[in-house]
Amino acid sequence: MHERWMKLAFEEALKAQNIGEVPIGAVIVQSEQLIGRGHNMVETQCDPTAHAEIVALRNAAREQKSWRLNGSTIYVTLEPCPMCIGALHLSRLNRIVFGAKDHRFGACGSYVNLTNMQSMTSSFDVVEGVLADLSTELLQNFFRELRKNE
Repeated sequence: MHERWMKLAFEEALKAQNIGEVPIGAVIVQSEQLIGRGHNMVETQCDPTAHAEIVALRNAAREQKSWRLNGSTIYVTLEPCPMCIGALHLSRLNRIVFGAKDHRFGACGSYVNLTNMQSMTSSFDVVEGVLADLSTELLQNFFRELRKNE
């Protein structure tokens, strides 16, 4: 079930890689319908907030004509950071499904756990490790090539 949507998130990550961005992708699903997609655009847009999750949230909100995305699930190739978790809380998503853990910035438990904050209006079901090997390999290869070309 989760692999189907994570494969679409992985396709988004490849789009990011193809334009020189860190290869992270995300899709948002509601009632088994794709409502938003995004990939990292930080360098392209010169915008530190243009993470895959934020881009996908913006697209989903436009598609739904509402920033409230109750009942939705985000599929993202890398564990969301604290900024993205904050935005996901505010959008009222119900579930986060991610691939690779991020031990430097992951906010679903790898570095810090911000998924169930009392001050927020929502908490998430979290599913981790879906197609994690693919996501990890993609990221490792990207950074290996980046270092080699420096």
